[in-house]
Amino acid sequence: MSEKWKMFFRITQGYRLMYLAAMFVIVFAALFHFVTPLIVRFTIDNVVGNQIPDNQWLNNMYQWLGGREFLLRNLYLMGILLVSIAMLEGIFQYAKGKWSAISSEGMAKKIRENLYEHIQYLPYSEHIKAETGDWIQRCISDVETVRRFFAAQLIEVGRASLMLALVLPLMLKLNVKMTLYAMIAVPLIFASAVIFFIKIKKSFQLSDEAEGALSSVLQENLTGVRVVRAFARENYEIEKFDKVNKDFRDKTYHLIKLLAYYWSISDLVCFIQIAGVIVAGTVLAQRGEISVGTIVVFLSYETAVLFPIRQMGRVLTDMGKASVSWGRIYEILSKKSEKDLPSGMCTSIKGDIEFQNVSMSYEDEKPVLKNLNLSVKAGQTVAFMGPSGSGKSSLIKLLLRLYEYEGSVMLDGYELSQIDRHWVREHIASVLQEPFLYSKSIKENIRIACPDSEEEWIEKSARTAGIHEVIDGFDKGYDTLLGEKGVNLSGGQKQRVAIARALIRNTPVLIFDDSLSAVDTETENYILGELRKLAGKITIIIIAHRITSVMNADQIFVLNHGEIIQRGNHDELIAQDGMYQRIWKLQSDLEESLSDELEENDEETIAV
Repeated sequence: MSEKWKMFFRITQGYRLMYLAAMFVIVFAALFHFVTPLIVRFTIDNVVGNQIPDNQWLNNMYQWLGGREFLLRNLYLMGILLVSIAMLEGIFQYAKGKWSAISSEGMAKKIRENLYEHIQYLPYSEHIKAETGDWIQRCISDVETVRRFFAAQLIEVGRASLMLALVLPLMLKLNVKMTLYAMIAVPLIFASAVIFFIKIKKSFQLSDEAEGALSSVLQENLTGVRVVRAFARENYEIEKFDKVNKDFRDKTYHLIKLLAYYWSISDLVCFIQIAGVIVAGTVLAQRGEISVGTIVVFLSYETAVLFPIRQMGRVLTDMGKASVSWGRIYEILSKKSEKDLPSGMCTSIKGDIEFQNVSMSYEDEKPVLKNLNLSVKAGQTVAFMGPSGSGKSSLIKLLLRLYEYEGSVMLDGYELSQIDRHWVREHIASVLQEPFLYSKSIKENIRIACPDSEEEWIEKSARTAGIHEVIDGFDKGYDTLLGEKGVNLSGGQKQRVAIARALIRNTPVLIFDDSLSAVDTETENYILGELRKLAGKITIIIIAHRITSVMNADQIFVLNHGEIIQRGNHDELIAQDGMYQRIWKLQSDLEESLSDELEENDEETIAV
């Protein structure tokens, strides 16, 4: 057995026995189903008719019950027997349906849980490469395909196979010639079903892909509605949606037409086969080769066998789809999760950080950090500047243990790679470049970093982040619900809520990854002023492009192409020829120009 299916059996442990029980009770349901026509035959031939049972055991039972005269006078007994058998068959059918549903739903639940849990612990590099929509499809649609196959279709395979295995010996025992007449169309129906659904598989795929494209357009439009409105692109979006909607309709309609042809033609073949049984049975009955009751039995068995076999083509095709779906699920589950060393330390963290000849590369093996050497003392505020792609954010990802590194990174005297990842991330709070907010209240978004936080601590963090007055101005205050990704907040407001979320954790190391870029200068100065109150208590790392964000840092590191090209405090760096001085002059000249322009506008306004 391949590793793929070994994993499936491991995951579904606990539900396999119930599923096997569901398969097992099909035997009893089928037996009772086939007994019913035999009782009808006995009633027609041996009770209503005057034939003597040809089976010795049945004849003895016949005589024990009082013979034909007694049973004919009490014909209701046969009705009670038929109803009782139908009830027993119904009980087994109910057990089969219930147990198969419970086990298949349980299997799907465990698969989804394993998928979700495994995704949580996949390396950050896997999430960067992943297509979100594709993974969602695997977690929902593919799991549902597997569930549906086990809930109904695999059971149907077992039922159809069992019915054929049970009914053939019974029919042959009743009459060999009649059995041959009854089975003429069975191979034709089965072969045509398999061939048809193999051929139509492409149409199923095209319809599914068209539906996926329709969903993508809808999701993209709803997510980017502000851009659509801003550029007055409503008509364009409507036309785009109309195009994919028509494509989905046409491909699905084509699929429905093909299915309609198949089901109607196969129905016709089945009914012709049944009619053939009636004709053949009538001829044989006239010759005295079979009884009327035997004709009834063959008709019942024919119906019970033909229609399930007609479904087998669809079931076998869906078996292939289920196998593909499980393969796509397994592809995620087989990815190696982010592992810690068994002896991963959970040491006390104060904030001393030291890089010694540290290099780092992504999967393309091109180094993004090259032989970095730097030292940060606990309680210091340090800043990193440099052009885009210089390695600033990569350095932070490395510190959070999102990527591996070469060289040595010491955190409070311990090698970073030897400390438990979860422990490191619990003690380093970070505010990312693009803050993500959940579709929850502002309070829940701030508290998510520390679920047990009291109301006053939430408010204190919001005040430090310069967002309390904004939140207080909302009708529902901290209970205001945010839209998807915080769509009802401005960029600066989202950054400040994210800052409050990081501050509430009260960690010994706090990182700002260009997280003041969307706030105005006045708010930035306020936040930096509040952070200066924490100087000496926690280590603060700031990544920024504006000199005003970093000028009060104890140390400033200027990076370019993954290397530190300058280091020092603000006064030292502006005195040196280099990138920092050029940025400072450029930004200072720009601010002075803007200030002069504003003063001229004010003078013109006063003059008017």
